[in-house]
Amino acid sequence: MNPSPTAIRSLFLDGPAGPLEALLNVGEANAPYAGLVCHPHPMFGGTMHNKVVYQAMKALHSFGFPVLRFNFRGAGRSAGEHHGKEEVEDVRAGLSWLKQEYALPIIFAGFSFGAAMGMMACCPDSAVRAIISLGTPVEVEGRAYAYNFLRECRKPKLFLSGDHDQFGPHEELEWVVANAAEPTELVFIPGDHFFEGHLNEMRLTMESWLHELLRPAV
Repeated sequence: MNPSPTAIRSLFLDGPAGPLEALLNVGEANAPYAGLVCHPHPMFGGTMHNKVVYQAMKALHSFGFPVLRFNFRGAGRSAGEHHGKEEVEDVRAGLSWLKQEYALPIIFAGFSFGAAMGMMACCPDSAVRAIISLGTPVEVEGRAYAYNFLRECRKPKLFLSGDHDQFGPHEELEWVVANAAEPTELVFIPGDHFFEGHLNEMRLTMESWLHELLRPAV
């Protein structure tokens, strides 16, 4: 008997620094895509249970996709210690698990630190067909994020941020998107970096973009 599409599996991924705690929201048996969602900075309380991450999962799951979330190394029950850059390899572990489990094209969504790490892993991966970057960080607590690699990333990309995002000001984020390979779309909605008070609008914006992108396949 196939598991219910609304079932949730708790599991551990084979991560490069040890097991990574993960949750899979099981999708429809005939789902055309799988989803991967990455959480914000673990040093500031970011985990796969973050509100933005949860709503991003709900957006992808609304299409019937199986959606994987996991805790970066050192977060929750994941092994290892936070590094700051090697978490890209944690994202690759998530991608590898999805490819082995489903053999489906993948749609990625990441929030803040998770978006930065995820885009680095997902842009060169041929299994990833589209990227959603939520609250794209440009500079946080003295940490600057570089996105030069986006110049070669020709996958469809949605950049979605609050119009008062303290870690991704308009001009800086507009520059990042302008220097990324097409197709890109940059959307600002009311709210701060955490979409406080506007999480539903964030999720609906994601769903609307995905409807347009996947119209022939869904």
